[in-house]
Amino acid sequence: MADEGHGGKGLSGTDDTKVQDSARLSALQIYEILRREGEEEMDRPVTSLWWSGVAAGLSISVSLIAEGVLQMHLPNAPWRPLVTGFGYTIGFVIAVMARHQLFTENTITAVLPVAADLSFKALARMGRLWSLVLIANLAGTLLAALFCTYAPVITPDLRQTMLEISQVSVSHPPVEIICKAVAAGFLIAAMAWLLPSADATQLQVIVVMTYVIAIGQFAHVIAGSFEGFMLVANGRIGLWPMLSGFAAPALLGNIIGGTLLFALIAYGQVAKEM
Repeated sequence: MADEGHGGKGLSGTDDTKVQDSARLSALQIYEILRREGEEEMDRPVTSLWWSGVAAGLSISVSLIAEGVLQMHLPNAPWRPLVTGFGYTIGFVIAVMARHQLFTENTITAVLPVAADLSFKALARMGRLWSLVLIANLAGTLLAALFCTYAPVITPDLRQTMLEISQVSVSHPPVEIICKAVAAGFLIAAMAWLLPSADATQLQVIVVMTYVIAIGQFAHVIAGSFEGFMLVANGRIGLWPMLSGFAAPALLGNIIGGTLLFALIAYGQVAKEM
């Protein structure tokens, strides 16, 4: 007969412990993990956030390079985007696994502490984190674009392929970019929500979620900014048209998708349990 102190009928103490250890994290536990991460991020020194953000911008730039390499070596077939989409995931894997400060991840981790304690001070701390990380991310993608354009690091053929991919990404009307960015923001926030309980499968979670962004042709402000800066550096588009026509709409959409849709819904499902 099982001990009465154990929850499962017929389970030994060892078996019951194994069940508890293998149980999935509850929504409240995931919320608390991400809330604490958000608190830690908002308390980090400016220099730490800045260089981590620049590193994220540089890392995310690998996505377009990988896409370009794959596209160069694949035939122009209907299935080609399904393969090149895996290249898009590489930059996100580097940035997320290395714990670099990526703006769209902050749309959920920084919002959860504010949702729990809405105040001017909390909003100011979130604004400080968002603005600093966003500018640092853009600085990283700009540096990467200049390096890929003016340094002999990639072949002319690869650069041309990267520019062709970039032209398609930023050529949509602003309203369409906003809508595409809402989807991307939601998926990145969902990825951040899944990672605490992913354990050994974190890599797979990152790849799957960002692969959907790639094949769905959704708009991510940081990955897309590298594409935009590549076009600017190579004289394909002006800086202001890129910032106002792509970056600003993508930023707005990512914030809506990651904050208003996912983060606040995530908070709402645990608000009564805290």
